[in-house]
Amino acid sequence: MSNTSDFRQAMREAKYQSLVGPNVIANALPYLGGGLVLTAAGTYGGLRILSANPALFMPTFWVALILELVLFFVAQRVAAQGNNSTALPLLATYSLLTGYTLTGLVFLALRTAGVGLPGVGFAALGCGVTFIAARQIGSNLSEEDGMAVTRTVQLGIIALLVVLVGQLLLSLFGVYTPTWLEVAISGVGVFLFVGAAVVDFFVLPRTYGNDQYLSAALSMYLTYINLFIFILRLLIALNSRD
Repeated sequence: MSNTSDFRQAMREAKYQSLVGPNVIANALPYLGGGLVLTAAGTYGGLRILSANPALFMPTFWVALILELVLFFVAQRVAAQGNNSTALPLLATYSLLTGYTLTGLVFLALRTAGVGLPGVGFAALGCGVTFIAARQIGSNLSEEDGMAVTRTVQLGIIALLVVLVGQLLLSLFGVYTPTWLEVAISGVGVFLFVGAAVVDFFVLPRTYGNDQYLSAALSMYLTYINLFIFILRLLIALNSRD
């Protein structure tokens, strides 16, 4: 009996021996939650401006988008250096700006028959359910399986990014994606970012120390924001007509 207990303990220690920050995700969760709340506040503010003064929205949207991109790289670098006191207000501002730039998509969802506010709530709920499932799966992946899933998801997201850039360039020339293809792209996006949520729970404790929780929070934040976006895009596409 004693030998069996020792064996199980050894297996548990072997499983976690490669972890750099075993508590980094737990430390990151309050900041992830706070960032998502700030994003919701930014979207709400954007919807108020869009409804009250539509002419003002687009100029402020472009300003917010540029600032958001700049803040992302600055905050990411500062957080990676472990300067949490400086990174925190930068990430808070980034979260607010992200919410503001999501206004257009959320507004379209609210105006689309069959989506509306329940659809937005469904997208948010889908992110929550994904978090619960991903935590269980990702935390229990073996090294071999975890690395295989990570590489697959990374390659898939790179391919998806190429498709989205092509989609954007075509739209600039007046060529828009047909509904069936938008459904396919959005469905693949949902699948990949569900996979990314699983990967986060495998990769982050092996990448960041316990005091690098803001870097981990930013990585998870990007996963769930993109998952929310692709769920909404899928719902809009499914309820649209060419």
